[in-house]
Amino acid sequence: MSDALVAQITELLTTALKPSLLKINDDSHKHKGHAGNTGGGHFSVEISADCFKDKSRIEAHRMIYQAVDSLIQAKQIHAISIDIKP
Repeated sequence: MSDALVAQITELLTTALKPSLLKINDDSHKHKGHAGNTGGGHFSVEISADCFKDKSRIEAHRMIYQAVDSLIQAKQIHAISIDIKP
């Protein structure tokens, strides 16, 4: 994948969630040949945002997926590993 895609993910998450902490790693190289992968990248996201305060972990994950849905639908993202920090 590319630095440009990491920048797109960063922009989408920053705009939607206004995180105080955001780290994105492109882990695609670890998943070459992964069954079911149609070419999209694998990413790990470490994030903290005030908007998660009163949300369950599932709700917070849904907010993240909703923010990057356009990239998932375009098959640019295949998988995201999410680590929500307090």
